[in-house]
Amino acid sequence: MNAPASTSGAPGASGAAGPSGRVVVVGGGLAGITAALACADAGLRVTLLETRPRLGGATSSFRRGELMIDNGQHVFLRCCSAYRGLLARLGSEHLTSLQPRLDIPVLAEGGRSARLRRSRLPAPLHLAGSLTRYGLISWSERVAFARAARALQKVDRDDPATDLQSFGGWLTRHGQSQAAIEALWDLVGVATLNAKADAASLSLAATVFQVGLLSGADAGDVGVPAVPLQVLHGDAATRALTGAGVRVHLATRATVIERRDAGWAVNTRAGGCHESAGVVLAVPAETAAALIPDGALPRPASTLQALGHSPIVNVHVHYDRTVLDEPFVAGVGTPVQWMFDRTGPSGTAAGQYLALSLSAADEYVDRSVSDLRGQFLPAIERLLPRARQARVLDFFVTRERAATFRPAPGTAALRPGPVTRLPGLFLAGAWTATGWPATMEGAVRSGVAAADAALAFLPSPRPGRGRARAGPAGPSGAPAPGHPPDPPPDPPNREPVTA
Repeated sequence: MNAPASTSGAPGASGAAGPSGRVVVVGGGLAGITAALACADAGLRVTLLETRPRLGGATSSFRRGELMIDNGQHVFLRCCSAYRGLLARLGSEHLTSLQPRLDIPVLAEGGRSARLRRSRLPAPLHLAGSLTRYGLISWSERVAFARAARALQKVDRDDPATDLQSFGGWLTRHGQSQAAIEALWDLVGVATLNAKADAASLSLAATVFQVGLLSGADAGDVGVPAVPLQVLHGDAATRALTGAGVRVHLATRATVIERRDAGWAVNTRAGGCHESAGVVLAVPAETAAALIPDGALPRPASTLQALGHSPIVNVHVHYDRTVLDEPFVAGVGTPVQWMFDRTGPSGTAAGQYLALSLSAADEYVDRSVSDLRGQFLPAIERLLPRARQARVLDFFVTRERAATFRPAPGTAALRPGPVTRLPGLFLAGAWTATGWPATMEGAVRSGVAAADAALAFLPSPRPGRGRARAGPAGPSGAPAPGHPPDPPPDPPNREPVTA
């Protein structure tokens, strides 16, 4: 077996120079990448351990024939300042496409359509013109929507009582019909929360709509990757971390995190030991529950599993011709939630490759590929007439069974912050107490918060570098010798299946 990939700004074993000034980051997703870069940029010696043979965490790509396929469709908004800052630090922000102005085409069966498009007016008036023309609901429902949106602006999302309420219940109390919820609120909410309104915390929903649509006229402009996610995140992170002098160990599973007299030790399944003064644990909640030492949290770490999981299913269709002229569309009154043209980023040479993203996908995650094919190909044809004459070259499904935590009412009490009760142990991940749902923005914010806490605990060797920053900067380092091999990672949650 080949040795795990390793880079370093200083030679020797991870703990050879002693743990002082050294941080081990466990997890190479967006949260771990962010924390590792921030600590390295502040002058700390950083080692990053990742179970998978790649970086990027839940945002990844895989090859299917000649195509590069993303495991899921990930978009961001202009208001996602932390995530966009990470892309700038990785040097990959130019590999995305950000709308100059919010414009979401919405399709419904029977040839009906609408657009959510902002004007140049300040928020919340920026959506007024679009709302008046949104013919998928009645005029009275549009007026009621505007009133509810104004009321939602005043919701205190930081109040613990807010988190105990369901978003759906709040919408009903504010005069929203089921048709309006499905055609407007869930159109945005399901994709960002990974839950329908009735199953979502009011606090998290308020964050999405207050920050994403109502905080500024341009806040909701949509950005999409122009390249495969592995290129945008994982490959770019490898270069950035190497340049910052971070030692990266791939295919390396942490099994035990324990305190030592001089700090911490992270043991791996292959018998390796990485000593440090601090540890940032940036792994999924259920993995963290198994690694967090006793006494680190007010409650037993096992209670993190109460966050649960909400699945996402992606349906992939390769047609022999172009059937969709938009970069993406949303659907109302159809099983098609969001549909993306990924022809260019995937490397498709002929025809058009569409990816359908189905959030809160409990009803789809266990269904067979043939069953999903029988439902979604006709559904696409009812929205896109040209698909009726097109030939399907390929149809397959990817499933993220544990895509996010369930953003249910009461979730906030289960999400710990970055600082634990054990000095030098910090937590990161989209499931931690970011105030955001499980999004790329939430993951990066958690990495920033964990790095800030670590830098407050460990004096930075560089004056003025006491807080994590997302923008480009940082020292360069040289490659270091390899290390004894660790075992291969567990299989990812992604489950590509061919019909």
